[in-house]
This record gives sequence, structure tokens and C-alpha cells, in this order.
Amino acid sequence: MITPRTVLLDLGGVFYEGPRLLPGAQAALARLRASGLPLRFVTNTTRQSHTALLQALAGRGLDIAAEELFTPTAAARGALLERGLRPLLLIHPDLMPDFAGLDTDAPNAVVVGDAGEHFGYAGLNRAFRLLHAGAPLLALGRNRYFQDADGLSLDAGPFVAALEYAAGVTAELMGKPAPALFTAAVRSTGCRPTEAVMIGDDVESDVNGAVTAGLRGVLVRTGKYRAGDEQRLASGTDVVDDIGAAVAGLGL
Repeated sequence: MITPRTVLLDLGGVFYEGPRLLPGAQAALARLRASGLPLRFVTNTTRQSHTALLQALAGRGLDIAAEELFTPTAAARGALLERGLRPLLLIHPDLMPDFAGLDTDAPNAVVVGDAGEHFGYAGLNRAFRLLHAGAPLLALGRNRYFQDADGLSLDAGPFVAALEYAAGVTAELMGKPAPALFTAAVRSTGCRPTEAVMIGDDVESDVNGAVTAGLRGVLVRTGKYRAGDEQRLASGTDVVDDIGAAVAGLGL
């Protein structure tokens, strides 16, 4: 593989699973830092605010700067403000700081993230009624599942799909695999998509999404990876055992 000019990386399932760092994660990050290449961490994680996520990463020994971390919440907040929308927020309470100051009275839009155990019938039904009346649906992600500390867990995608089906609408995707998040991350480094590579554990959201946006992709066999995922990959994508092998394969 030709050495890229910038590297995009997923976090959960690539560097850690639950509270546990994956073997070689810190060494791989140190090797990337030593290369001098600009790094961007592009995640659909929506159970923590931007600030809380940075603190949690630091607690795991992963030193990441605020400007290096790209999440869907900034895109969603910008869209809401630009269009004068008042959101019904179906999100995890810990994510609320990222939407602080927005007008949420008499909502005319629905934002769905990974609310986890805070999803409930009343909130979903209220969202359905708004959508059925014409409100737009903004999805922070549509991942089907993620690797949790005790196994695979439902992500936001199934709940987004349920609302789409019930209301007969299509969500506007703010996170991966939407090209906008990848291109915004790459653009912030001064590079072009064709000069960047994305490393992740999710075939659709991380790798195929990046390839659609013009990047190269690398799939790691950690996190949510399952045998046979290679069959769903875009052609020409590399598949490696873990983040250490991915970094070594970049020729750094």
C-alpha cells in the first residue's frame, strides 16, 4: 500500500472494546504519531459528549486532541441551526451537552442517536407522530450494532430504521457512512480524499463508506468484525488482523 498523507481511524473496536484497550493499540498510535502524518478519529459513538469522549479516551491512555476528533453531533447541530429546526432529541443523556442552547420547545425535527437503555415507547411514538406530520429525521448514525464490553449490542440503526418504516420517511445521515463526515475530516488536514486512508472494524460504516467518499479503506479483524465480512467489502480494500498490522501495512 502506498503511504497516505493522512490517516482516519475509528475508535471503538479498533483501539478498544468497552473499557479494555486492544493489544498493540497504544504502540500503533505511538507509531502513527511518530510518522508526523495528520490523524483524524472519526467515530459514530453517540453515548458521550465530545468533551466526555476525549476524557474517556485519555483515561484509556489515548491522547487525542479536540480538533482530531470528528463525531456526527457537530454536523447535526450545524444543520439544526442553519435550518432553524427545533429538535426532539432521542439521544443518550450524556450526549446532551453537545446540543446545549438549542431551542427544543415545540419540536419540528427529530434527532436520533444511540440512546441505549433510554429508548422507550413514549419517546419513539412521539418521534413517529412528528415525522408522520412532516418533520425531518436526522440520524447521528445507522450502525446496526457495536462491540460492547460483554458482547454485541444494538446501535442506533435499528431504531432509525423502525422510525423510517413507520413514518414512511428517509433519515438524513449525519455520521458514517455518509461521505460528508469523511470529507470534512480529510479537508481539515489540507489533503484530498484520494490521499487518505480509513481504518475501521465496520464494513459498511467505516470501510465501504470511506471508499465511496474517495478514500482507501482498511478493515481490521477486531471489534465487530465477524468471519465473512470480507465478502461485503468494496474491491481493493485491505483486511488485516488488528490496528498494529494496519499501521505496519501503511509503510510508516
